[in-house]
Amino acid sequence: MDLNKNVKVAPPLTEDDHNWMMNLWLSEWGGETMVSKGTTYHFRNLNSVVAWVDGIRVGAATYHLDTDGCELLSINATVEGLGVGSALISSIEQAVQKVGIGRMWLITSNDNLDALRFYQRRGYRIIAVYSNAIDEARKKKPTIPQVGYYEIPIHDELELEKYI
Repeated sequence: MDLNKNVKVAPPLTEDDHNWMMNLWLSEWGGETMVSKGTTYHFRNLNSVVAWVDGIRVGAATYHLDTDGCELLSINATVEGLGVGSALISSIEQAVQKVGIGRMWLITSNDNLDALRFYQRRGYRIIAVYSNAIDEARKKKPTIPQVGYYEIPIHDELELEKYI
């Protein structure tokens, strides 16, 4: 059964959509910024999509396009088991293909084992490990926790990519 068949994905259209996404970022990412490979991104300056099921927002993702490809910066599903994450990433991959960019990439932290499983099952490959990069990022964004999922200390960034 295709779980994500009822998930609809579209760019945020209203101020309510943007406010909902901002609250999601504040709760899930600890602020309005994200640090990736030493670059600070601001939520409002990113491309984004919202996932809906039966008229209810159930997830969102943000990304940044440049000449090097498309960096997926955040992906969050507020409801598990419906295929929200898969629908979000598929929507972004399709948009990236339409503009002729062939590379998607992302950074995750060394503790995020569930994300590593999610991305690798969708064809993303680990291409680099940046030791102590999150320790450095904490200097720009002190809200990054010291310990993450499964009580694993957070220190390193892992880069994954997929050619689409």
